[in-house]
Amino acid sequence: MTQTSETLRLETTPAPSLRAEIVDTVRTVAIGLAAAVLIQTVAFQPFTIPSASMEPGLVVGDYLVVSKSAYGWSRASLPLNPPLPSGRVFERLPERGDVVVFRRPSDPQETWIKRVIGLPGDRIEIVGGQVIVNGAALTQRALGPGLDLDQPGRPVERVEERQADGRAYVTFDGGPGLGDDRPADIVPEGQLFVMGDNRDNSLDSRWSPDVGVGLLPVTNVIGKAEIVVASWDPGAALWKPWTWFKLRSGRLLKPIR
Repeated sequence: MTQTSETLRLETTPAPSLRAEIVDTVRTVAIGLAAAVLIQTVAFQPFTIPSASMEPGLVVGDYLVVSKSAYGWSRASLPLNPPLPSGRVFERLPERGDVVVFRRPSDPQETWIKRVIGLPGDRIEIVGGQVIVNGAALTQRALGPGLDLDQPGRPVERVEERQADGRAYVTFDGGPGLGDDRPADIVPEGQLFVMGDNRDNSLDSRWSPDVGVGLLPVTNVIGKAEIVVASWDPGAALWKPWTWFKLRSGRLLKPIR
């Protein structure tokens, strides 16, 4: 049987060398890693919730996605927080009520998450646990009792808090506490006033920087927390398939309010 020229070409083409295959594999992996780093640096980055300070909206074990483009980019947006000039590129201020991920001012290697309560120029006051912004108290509505999951058995009251624009979220109130009263003060330019939703279990702008956050520089903001992708009970991990049964199915793709 006569073979075609195409068949002859296929049979005589030399196999790629081992070196060429290794180079091609390394190039593919490098491109993939570079793309992943670029996406995490410029667009979105995953984070996990390690503490109960944002309960009940966010709980320990939540895996969430943070949008880095929401407020523009600063050195805080980059891996390892390199010593670049301060400021932001394409800066946009968060809105009151946004949940933001940021580098703690007193230790930039620590990544924290809180809710924005006050913007630059806002007058913030707290009286008996009620937040007052520019003379107007944020509306609160009692939702009944609950439990602080970080401290099993500790009773709390669930309280819906509503921003002036109508955005509502649920907070925990554990009763009278040291952070329930704060004299009126103006948020300086370039700073934010942030609080955790678990009001009596959150070190935030009500506390000095060496204890909590203090006033948060806008340049320290990494991005806006957008959605809970998945959530696991304690002890579970992505790299431990035998623990995946601990997945909290009710928190899959849960938008962050």
